[in-house]
Amino acid sequence: MSSLLKVDSEIKTKVMFAEDLVANFFPKKLLELDSFLKDPSINIVELKDIHSEINLTVPDPILIPNLHDGLEAQNAKKRKLEDGSGEDKMTGTKVFVMPGGMMKSNGNLVDLIEKVKPEIRTLIEKCNTVKMWVQLLIPRIEDGNNFGVSIQEETVAELRTVEGEAASYLDQISRYYITRAKLVSKIAKYPHVEDYRRTVTEIDEKEYISLKIIVSELRNQYVTLHDMILKNIEKIKRPRSSNSDALY
Repeated sequence: MSSLLKVDSEIKTKVMFAEDLVANFFPKKLLELDSFLKDPSINIVELKDIHSEINLTVPDPILIPNLHDGLEAQNAKKRKLEDGSGEDKMTGTKVFVMPGGMMKSNGNLVDLIEKVKPEIRTLIEKCNTVKMWVQLLIPRIEDGNNFGVSIQEETVAELRTVEGEAASYLDQISRYYITRAKLVSKIAKYPHVEDYRRTVTEIDEKEYISLKIIVSELRNQYVTLHDMILKNIEKIKRPRSSNSDALY
């Protein structure tokens, strides 16, 4: 009996906390994120200002001595075909150690990512809390009078969607680091290929734009959830009207 009372008390506490999240915390966060979107760090016009220098020098070319009368070249090609090695391949440069020690990430983007990630985690956690609150308010299954229940289910679905989208933002950040690391490894192995270097700057610019879009989406999701839940708060809290209510 005491355990049931304890569970009931915890549910009531969660309900009060979830209502406070929707009514007070969500508007507060959307204002904070709106202010964040006006910060100079996320409104850089010249994207070249976020570029990071890649300190990998191009090695001196290796001079190959002239082959006599082309005979050695023909013999080399013949041996290659006999070995079944196929077409010529660019072997690249063996990398044992970076010239300047560890190859640093793009500091501008790392700083911005470290500001955005906590906001993403906060939205995921708060959505999970509110979703649990609405799920606990869903009554048992009955025939008829289920309009309020359908509103509750739509609210849970919307919260689940927002939660999933926010989680995908974290995955996007991880993919950025992995993609950039592979490109930098390519530059280390093929330092004479300019396209790899240009691709790194393109990836950095794309991630910067994506981070600004993420912050904007986080703000919009707080607005949408706050508006949707408050407009239907009575149906969410009391999905079914009792017979006594219908008499008056």
